[in-house]
Amino acid sequence: MVGVGVVAGRADQGCGARVKRRGSAVVNRDLFDLETERAREPGSDGLAGERPEAPACPQPIDVPVWSVSAVNAAARTLLEGTFPPLWVTGEVANWRRARSGHCYFTLKDRTSQLGCVMWRSDAERLPTDPDEGMTLRVFGTLTIYERKGEYQLVVRRLEGEGAEGLWRLAFEKLRAKLAAEGLLAPERRRPLPRFPSTVGVVTSPAGAAMRDIITVIGRRAPWTRVVLCAARVQGEGAAAEIARAIRALATSGLVEVIIVGRGGGSVEDLWAFNEEPVARAIAECPVPVVSAVGHEVDVTIADLVADVRAPTPSAAAETVVPDRRAVADGLERLRAHLVTALAAAVERRRVRARDMADALERGMARVLERWRHRLAGVVAKVEALSPLATLRRGYAVPLGVGGQVLRRAVEFDAGMPFELRVVDGRVRSRVEESLPEESDGGRTES
Repeated sequence: MVGVGVVAGRADQGCGARVKRRGSAVVNRDLFDLETERAREPGSDGLAGERPEAPACPQPIDVPVWSVSAVNAAARTLLEGTFPPLWVTGEVANWRRARSGHCYFTLKDRTSQLGCVMWRSDAERLPTDPDEGMTLRVFGTLTIYERKGEYQLVVRRLEGEGAEGLWRLAFEKLRAKLAAEGLLAPERRRPLPRFPSTVGVVTSPAGAAMRDIITVIGRRAPWTRVVLCAARVQGEGAAAEIARAIRALATSGLVEVIIVGRGGGSVEDLWAFNEEPVARAIAECPVPVVSAVGHEVDVTIADLVADVRAPTPSAAAETVVPDRRAVADGLERLRAHLVTALAAAVERRRVRARDMADALERGMARVLERWRHRLAGVVAKVEALSPLATLRRGYAVPLGVGGQVLRRAVEFDAGMPFELRVVDGRVRSRVEESLPEESDGGRTES
């Protein structure tokens, strides 16, 4: 590195000295050194060890003329070459994020302040803007803004007080916002399907999380299909990719439950799952979502919004599908229960059929008995009206050759054959003589 010397001068004289360059080296010559040298020159009255009177200001022809830009540029080169990148701590004040994306602020302590700038490319990595008065620890390089001649610190990295200060601040801000909208309410959480045929996964295809999920699901429920919608899980733009992947699976109609997650890492590595786009996509998803980010100790906004939080991707896979051994045991218990239930049902129906047959038999007997009584009454009536009853009392009924009943004497001609119907048969007869009886009015009756 080419060094830059400091040119010193006496303020009361307003004079400077040249900076002489020899090759790549810089030789500093200040006015006091010049005075000493002159005092030691022949003819000089100066004494060694004593400061002589200040010499007269050199003629203008011997003094270079610097432009303001050159001075600021030299000062910048000097400052940047003297101080390596360094950490500085202090309270933040006057934080401002410009439309360009650059951030301007001041770091201060009890007695001093330092202007700072953080360019957009570095500022975009911040999880949130710090609050006024928050204690920060920043890393950067000292420089001079040549255009205005302002001394400032160009910040490359910014951290809140404590290891997770700024990250924790951003986390709490978003959690409070989502809680106010009711997105963290426990009653929003939906139950998972017991036997999903297809499980969706949003993660990096190259990460260990995907391998763990496939291994666990293949072991526990090999009949289950896994559909991956790949997304980056850390770095700039990762949150937007994760949100798009969730919405793509949700609208595909292919999956019944979605696992969103990744393996462990630092707070910054996991930060995509603490961003609002991911939280919104999970909250709007029409199918249940299981969040599995990092390790058990890691809690993200995605965990709080999801229907179920799993401590690891492997645990998420165990949560969404049943164990085939448990399913087999359950089916065996169900078979035994079904056999017992069927036997009991058959026995109940057999007893019921027997009771119904007995009841039917008794009912039929009662019906027959009622009909028997009714028939006996009808028979009695019929018997009372039947000619046979008359015959049993000693009467006979004369029947003509054609079987017609002969009721009057005039119907009997002398010598005519006929039959008498008696109670136990017929008697063939012949008319010898018909003797009609006379009645009042000259009428005859049989």
